[in-house]
Amino acid sequence: MKYLVRDKIFAIGDDYWIETENGRHAFLVDGKALRLRDTLELKDPDGMVLVTLRQKLISLRGAMTIERDGSTLATIRRKRLSLLRNHYRVTLVEGTELDVSGRILDREFVIEYDGELLAHISRRWFQLRETYAVNVVREDADTALLIAVAVCVIRMSEKEADHSDDDD
Repeated sequence: MKYLVRDKIFAIGDDYWIETENGRHAFLVDGKALRLRDTLELKDPDGMVLVTLRQKLISLRGAMTIERDGSTLATIRRKRLSLLRNHYRVTLVEGTELDVSGRILDREFVIEYDGELLAHISRRWFQLRETYAVNVVREDADTALLIAVAVCVIRMSEKEADHSDDDD
């Protein structure tokens, strides 16, 4: 199923809806302002928190965690060497690893487990310039987790791009 995400609204403190391809509210992204580190909550339409996304306070290569029910579910880090494309590794608490690769800033990337496609993120499906879709391919996949991974890697890539611009 495809989920519609409006881009350029990832400022902390901003809240926005992620909708199904039919225009139904699926998830609310609730940005938490006035926090020591980036914090977002992904909620269902009734306001129940499904996952919390947090920037790690101390991390050499920048990392974010995804938490569920107060416990860490996954940690996301950029892979050290990836010459042609952005590449991130998502390590779930039980040890499973997901790979995220593609052109993150262009919103053209995939999330895979052991070579199997779990989700495809793309702007191509929509005419609106500031919009991209998260297409969750597997019906048994944890949709909230995959959307959280997409949001996290985009935030991390944008911060990294901002820092490299500051260094120039």
